[in-house]
Amino acid sequence: MAQNPGSPTSARAPNYTAAEARRAILDRLTPVGGWERVNVRSALGRVLAEDVIAPCNVPAHDNSAMDGYAVRHVDLAPQGETTLTVVGTAFAGKPFSGIVGAGQAVRIMTGAAIPEGADTIVVQEVTRAADGKVHVPAGQRAGQNLRRAGEDLALGGVALPAGKRCGPAELGLIASLGIAEVAVRRRLRVAFFSTGDELASIGKPLAPGEVYDSNRYTLFGALSRLGCDLIDMGVVRDDPQALETAFRDASVNADVILTSGGVSVGEADFIRELVNRLGEVAFWKIDIKPGRPMAFGRVGDAWLFGLPGNPVAVLVTFYQFVQDALQALSGVSPLPEPALFDVVCAETIRKQPGRREFMRGRLTLVDGRQTVRLAGAQGSGVLRSMSEANCFIVLPEERGDVLAGETVQVQIFDGLV
Repeated sequence: MAQNPGSPTSARAPNYTAAEARRAILDRLTPVGGWERVNVRSALGRVLAEDVIAPCNVPAHDNSAMDGYAVRHVDLAPQGETTLTVVGTAFAGKPFSGIVGAGQAVRIMTGAAIPEGADTIVVQEVTRAADGKVHVPAGQRAGQNLRRAGEDLALGGVALPAGKRCGPAELGLIASLGIAEVAVRRRLRVAFFSTGDELASIGKPLAPGEVYDSNRYTLFGALSRLGCDLIDMGVVRDDPQALETAFRDASVNADVILTSGGVSVGEADFIRELVNRLGEVAFWKIDIKPGRPMAFGRVGDAWLFGLPGNPVAVLVTFYQFVQDALQALSGVSPLPEPALFDVVCAETIRKQPGRREFMRGRLTLVDGRQTVRLAGAQGSGVLRSMSEANCFIVLPEERGDVLAGETVQVQIFDGLV
């Protein structure tokens, strides 16, 4: 294998910035192969493998966008009221079968087909109706309140492109075309495990020096929301042979391997050295806080993301780097750009220039404007403040202290899958 920047025998690789790390990851990835056909309901959360082509117009015919009266605009007086004779009613699914002639109108319901001869819908709220007549005020525009055939989707057009992840709106759109099945990419297979002799399984009493393994449950939640097929490999102890066996097994059965812990420079942190022997490490340090030690590379045919061991650092690195990598491997295209919003900071925040920091924040509405403040303690092991936060306060590398009243950028959690 060619020498790589993360090899132990190569010159020391510089730390990556957050932007460099994201680009280095995404530039290497191509979607996994394989697809299947599924029914519409089973397509929720799946990525389309091919374009969905409209087999019909949506809507299928010109129809009314409002309850009201279908009229001929030429009959309407430019000044004052126009009185028209009501000759019938058009319902959705039960069209008026006649023709709207001079001086006539048809009562029409939302979604009903536009009767022949009519070209304008007057909403019922502005009219007066009595004794088979309707009185229409001046000021109506020709063609108002009409929905044209094919206005939403035209016959033969691309209704949804390949690479689109299907949400509730996409399911409804597919169903509106009468399509029962769609082609979707296969689910991404992700193996994940935690490393460390100090980790205990939940439900058991802690021995001296032990902590409960929370990271696997954090990753289970994040991966499940992406619709991945999961291989939970449990806790792997800080033993070179056990770790090698876990990596070899995972690389055979999964497209991606996610680990937490074991990527720092401690003497018991074997993963970086082991991965360099079994595959390659492209980089293992990023200038961010929390989450500086994060390895990215390959083991066999599987991509590896070696995340830090601290619980908050796991979430930061997952959301900032791993999530979009998994979407790219799943075939999502185009990838959404991280959405950052300018917000006034309600308190002073201390920061040293040099690293991009992702602080847990609480966004609230104060006197009609959004402000943000820190959501509790910011230590990388304090998962409670991650639960109490609703956004990251993202402070760029070059920024120092933030004063109360200054503008900062936030990344809202609701925008993260």
